[in-house]
Amino acid sequence: MRKRVISAFLAGMMVLGALTGCGDNSSSGGEDAADNKSDSGSESKGSTELTYIFADGDEGAKESMNEIVNRFNEKNPDITVTIEPGNGGAYSEFLKTKDSVGEFPDVMEMRDTAIYVRAGKLEPLSDEIVGLFKSTTEFDGKVYTAPLSGENTNGIIYNKKYFDDNGLKEPATYDEFIELCETIKKKGDMDPLVVGGQDIWHMGFWFHKAYNDQVLSQDPDFIEHCYDGSKDFSDETVKKTFEELQEILQYAQDGWSSTPDAQITTFMVNGMAAMMYSGTHMFSQIQSAAPDFEIGWFPIPSPDGKLRLVGGGGVGGLAISAEAAKDPDKKAAAEAFVKFFYEPENYKVYCEKLSAVPVTVAEPDLDVADVFQEVVDATNTADDLAPMWNGRTGNNELPPDFRNFTYKTLIEVLQETRDIDSACDELNKTWKVGMESFNPLTGVGIE
Repeated sequence: MRKRVISAFLAGMMVLGALTGCGDNSSSGGEDAADNKSDSGSESKGSTELTYIFADGDEGAKESMNEIVNRFNEKNPDITVTIEPGNGGAYSEFLKTKDSVGEFPDVMEMRDTAIYVRAGKLEPLSDEIVGLFKSTTEFDGKVYTAPLSGENTNGIIYNKKYFDDNGLKEPATYDEFIELCETIKKKGDMDPLVVGGQDIWHMGFWFHKAYNDQVLSQDPDFIEHCYDGSKDFSDETVKKTFEELQEILQYAQDGWSSTPDAQITTFMVNGMAAMMYSGTHMFSQIQSAAPDFEIGWFPIPSPDGKLRLVGGGGVGGLAISAEAAKDPDKKAAAEAFVKFFYEPENYKVYCEKLSAVPVTVAEPDLDVADVFQEVVDATNTADDLAPMWNGRTGNNELPPDFRNFTYKTLIEVLQETRDIDSACDELNKTWKVGMESFNPLTGVGIE
């Protein structure tokens, strides 16, 4: 049996940080890295300096990134990597702003990879770096990102003790999941689900689950067909996506749309909600906040009985800027940092603290919770394992900003300020506008 991540492993993680927002310099890298270098006896910066930005909305990411950067700086006195705080809540917009003011980082966590590749902002990775991974994503035969992990598999994380005490069982079907939610709601001692709807990306977890059930199950190339005009967002499968989410999210807590993702752990560990739907990164956050909390996990089956999960390699990951690569010293330093990050003893830190599935050929020796192994097993047996709808490339890549507009429209439907037909009409209007500046079928927006 695999060992659970013991509380001593998580003792360094600050509970308050896990439950609050992001953007604090003291917990996001630069100052910590500098302090640790000073403590180790390195009083001056290395001759080559690199800026590094990642989405720091997750406490585990902050902890692991800082530790790896500190290790690198310790072992490479001629190089200094400085973490700049990244706004985890709106990371894509934050990175765009940095670019617009001439402060694009040398190394970064890249999410909107295709956009930056087309803009010429990223440097292709060397064959040596690409060879570190089991699989990578190519753009016209070149790889621009080193994947941080397998795609974050979403599922229901639940209060196992509460389930055991009340004789509640993990559902084997979609209908059993709805019945479970109804049973907990009738008990009245806590909400069935906690949802962090204030953060728009959190709503993406839920949207993709239903979109995968209803749309992708019928047409994996639905987005391509919207580009060529053979389909649009008035399709019955899209309407069923909204209907499925209406059915599920009636069991969310009051005020879910104003609850930030950073607070959903509080609801769980304080007995305010029985379940959340999120990725494996939440395991470490929950254990940090309440080491004795018993975590359970199960996937939500699709209404048709299939098991469709987010997983496998994606397009995001660590990237090197093309501008930094113009300087031979910076390029060499950036490549050295990326290779250092994925050395088993360093990559282990990232994977364990975020419960991330390793993607390297040389796998780190992980000491992980049994519940995490359940997730790995589920991905190995799923009927479908693929990236989220907004993480696809080629003819199924979304126009810029269409993802967030969809999530905002979803919230309006769930709050009953817009009906489903109206929502579909608005998606079609926004889609047409988006296609005027981006259409991979016609080449518009593709350089």
